[in-house]
Amino acid sequence: MGGDHAPDIVVAGLAIALERHPEGRFLLFGDEARLTPLLARHPRLAQAVTVCHAAEVIPGDLKPTAALRLRQASMRLAIDAVAAGEAEGVVSAGNTGALLALAKIILKTLPGIDRPAMAGIAPSARGDVVMLDLGANVQCDARNLVEFAVMGDVFARVVLGLPAPRIGLLNVGSEEMKGDDRLRQAAEILRASPIAARFHGFVEGHDIAAGTTDVVVTDGFTGNVALKTGEGALKLIGQLLRQVFTASVSARIGYLLAKSSLERLREWLDPRRYNGAVMLGLNGVVVKSHGGTDAEGFAHAMDVAMDMVTHKFNESIREGLSGVLAAAPEKEAVKTEAAGETPAIDAAAGLADAER
Repeated sequence: MGGDHAPDIVVAGLAIALERHPEGRFLLFGDEARLTPLLARHPRLAQAVTVCHAAEVIPGDLKPTAALRLRQASMRLAIDAVAAGEAEGVVSAGNTGALLALAKIILKTLPGIDRPAMAGIAPSARGDVVMLDLGANVQCDARNLVEFAVMGDVFARVVLGLPAPRIGLLNVGSEEMKGDDRLRQAAEILRASPIAARFHGFVEGHDIAAGTTDVVVTDGFTGNVALKTGEGALKLIGQLLRQVFTASVSARIGYLLAKSSLERLREWLDPRRYNGAVMLGLNGVVVKSHGGTDAEGFAHAMDVAMDMVTHKFNESIREGLSGVLAAAPEKEAVKTEAAGETPAIDAAAGLADAER
């Protein structure tokens, strides 16, 4: 029931997802009176869906603390189903902060994971790149960054299909002496870990778009700023292109000549291809769809969730952590003064504007 055009685009997106994943079975939480007529338009989907009536909906502007009290809301009941083992993952286009708070409190984190991270996929000159954290943890210590690196590595292998993704730590320079203690400590741990061969070292902001690494690891504050900066740059480029190709008659002719190439560029940068931010490190798959997406975008978020479930994403994280953290010192030894525990609700509140 969440999102700007729910529940219509959710049902239509599920129909697209079922075509791609015919083995999929779905629990659809929401107002049964509204969902049943929509499912009637998709007979094949109706056979793969069980409608679970929910009397309440969490509004998009509701604070996470208030959302926790709505125990019969569709989002709450969907997450409860994952916690009870009735479903393996949840996809929602609803309130981002509420989704993170509910998922963190109800599902809890995987053994060995201190905090969940929000990961997303962005375009680069060399293909797609995974970025995390995008806003779930404003402050992190070295061990948190190491955990993010492991989760990003598994995510790139499962969702992007990369056999040996390269991993980089976002820093103010690529030299080893750059950055603060937590970054240098995280780098030392990764260099001594089983994924050392794929650890590139430090990367800078321009390396994200260049595709220097397949995975970019950072804290939530820096990651969210980088994300929004990249989004703003893409919008500016689009605006400038429109101005250039509408400035004169000759420019319009030039647009017609370059139309096919520009269409390929538009498809490559289509935000629907990158819809589906993932909350990694939880006891269950949790994917956040952009609230303003359409059916195709929601189907892509479903693709991400289905891939993670099919390829047993969380089991891979457990295996990866066991090897990497064996090279890490005790948590107290890698803490920094900047790394205080951030309550799940406070972190969720900071994510209200972090969806992409």
